[in-house]
Amino acid sequence: MHSPTWPSGREVRLRDTGATGTAYPVFRDCHVHLGLVDPARLPAGGIGAVVDLGWSPDIVDLGGPLDVVYAGRFLAAPGGYPSDRSWAPVGSVTGVASPDDATNCVVDQLFLGAGVIKVTLNAEAGPVLDPPTLAAVVSAAHAASRQVVAHAQGTGMVERALVAEVDVLAHTPWTERLPDDIVAEAARRQAWISTLDIHGYGEPTADRVRAIDNLARFRDAGGRVLYGTDLGNGPLPVGLNAREITALTHAGLTDEEIIEAVTSDWPAPVEGAGDRVTFVPGERGPLTEWLAGASVVPVEDLEGLA
Repeated sequence: MHSPTWPSGREVRLRDTGATGTAYPVFRDCHVHLGLVDPARLPAGGIGAVVDLGWSPDIVDLGGPLDVVYAGRFLAAPGGYPSDRSWAPVGSVTGVASPDDATNCVVDQLFLGAGVIKVTLNAEAGPVLDPPTLAAVVSAAHAASRQVVAHAQGTGMVERALVAEVDVLAHTPWTERLPDDIVAEAARRQAWISTLDIHGYGEPTADRVRAIDNLARFRDAGGRVLYGTDLGNGPLPVGLNAREITALTHAGLTDEEIIEAVTSDWPAPVEGAGDRVTFVPGERGPLTEWLAGASVVPVEDLEGLA
């Protein structure tokens, strides 16, 4: 079986119609909430793999045709975000009260099948994990070979995540323009999931401007950018989000860097990747418009991958 290790794409032809185009390893959205969308619609929009960054344990039944890495429950300070949100179902948040609780909380996530550990540091919405407790969660996750993803929102939260050795930020920081030295440190030690389009959904907003500025400097400093949309958060398209792609270009990412971001192997290679690809029909043109035709197809439907 062909192993898709070619993010630059392969020229292929559909067997049944003869249509030509380019095949890529399946596109992945690194930040979704499957409990708020219809997963079955994603492959028709080019997305064949996702990372579900927080929901109740029954989410494991909602993957459908997708390769899914689950974070399981949100780990938060008791009473912290998103425990007070109407969209967060019962059982989707675990309160971590102290460093002594951290290992058991992480083990519970692993028992549920968590491939990553999600923590929330939303200082604008209530209490957050204190530094010793956050560090203990990260240590327990790393001991189990799991990376930690943080929702970092509010003054000082990116810095807190860095000190605790959090691996990935669930969103490009947007609440403030980060100092250059913090951006440079993050670029050395973290990956950031983009989620730019949640700020205005295509309309200009101050949050969007700050996020794009922070991401541009992160990218310029060598940081790894992962494509992710926070799908389920407001009026986002189900499938590859053209507005997110456009925002990434505004942050200075090249076409090749955007393709790298959407074919990410984070946090693990896609299972069964040799069976499916994302197919983009036609000759390559301006990236945003061209990728709008992407869909996930079986390898057996294509000629040119041998």
